[in-house]
Amino acid sequence: MILRPAIRAELPAVLALLADEGQVVDPATIVVTEAYERAFAAIADDPRNEVLVLVDGGPVLGCLQATYIPGLGKGGAERALIEAVRIRADRRGSGLGRELMERAVARARERGCALVQLTSDKRRTEAHRFYASLGFARSHDGFKLNL
Repeated sequence: MILRPAIRAELPAVLALLADEGQVVDPATIVVTEAYERAFAAIADDPRNEVLVLVDGGPVLGCLQATYIPGLGKGGAERALIEAVRIRADRRGSGLGRELMERAVARARERGCALVQLTSDKRRTEAHRFYASLGFARSHDGFKLNL
């Protein structure tokens, strides 16, 4: 298993994972719009952002986006924000999610981050149990404002 930054050719596979977490979506059915192209290029060009993929010599099995945020808290250390965590629906329950997250946390630690944070939809109770099993604690309430 390899965790590495996604390449442009994998964008449809990443979008397929994000499209429906309940079933496997064929990347060939994904329409990569100009907005997705711009977003992927912006992430790839920004040293504080990365889309990471978990691969094993075949299709993309998992993905997440990590954003490294400088801050004055925690002694001026960076924090990592992890979002859009997905494992292929037909591979859930096999330990890939744990491997994906443990490697992402290790990557943040190697970068010098003092904290890893994430958000998860309140309805995803299984995901919440999973994150708790990795040592994540519910410490804050989050708020969003759609613009």
